[in-house]
Amino acid sequence: MRFASLGSGSRGNALLVEAGGTKLLVDCGFSLRSAVSRLARLSIAPEEITGILVTHEHSDHLAGVGRFASRFGVPVYLTHGTQIAAEGCSGFQAECVSIDSHSSLSIQNIQVIPFTVPHDAREPVQYLFDDGVSRLGVLTDCGTITPHIVDMLDGCDALVLECNHDRKMLADSAYPAMLKRRIAGGFGHLDNEQAASLLRTINSGRLKHIVAAHLSEQNNDPGLVKRVVAEALGCEERWVAVASQEEGFDWREL
Repeated sequence: MRFASLGSGSRGNALLVEAGGTKLLVDCGFSLRSAVSRLARLSIAPEEITGILVTHEHSDHLAGVGRFASRFGVPVYLTHGTQIAAEGCSGFQAECVSIDSHSSLSIQNIQVIPFTVPHDAREPVQYLFDDGVSRLGVLTDCGTITPHIVDMLDGCDALVLECNHDRKMLADSAYPAMLKRRIAGGFGHLDNEQAASLLRTINSGRLKHIVAAHLSEQNNDPGLVKRVVAEALGCEERWVAVASQEEGFDWREL
């Protein structure tokens, strides 16, 4: 299995997971032209995509899903609540497959395991991917670390983990008070220390890749994230990758 990011942040998100010829896109918050261009950077044609898994209906994750899916005939997998919310968005048309947030599903060569997360959306989930050899965990857009999340991400071989903001930088920012409360709240986004706490809690003995994702461009710093994550894992900072808004990150092999 291998995975890469087309871009990660408040202006658009998409993650690509591949195993045995199966290519799954997690979210697509980019325009059709941008998504195709970003896939080409990874040497992937849009016609190769097997399916799109949606985490939730916020525009930075959903905006490009409908057009991409309808243009290239790609099925979209999402929870019932997310589907209802997505179908209420202008221009969303796709072949939708409703998934149970508590049941795994197999999409060709990849077992996909959704799990529920606290976030201010209709029925949000994040995903585990298992190809029978390795497990990749993805956790972004989550306000609180729950025991269920810890159980799901324990013992992963790779982890894409939200490190959205530094608490002090957010508190000192020019953001309106209401937005600060939303971001830092229990249904908002993980800060650096919450992410570090999760890493100290789970069994990380099998971890080959750790990628910090969904960083705020205004309220976080990649160097700070690397330092906090490295301290939590007891590793060197150079071992910690950071996904960017424009470049995402290149293929990581498992």
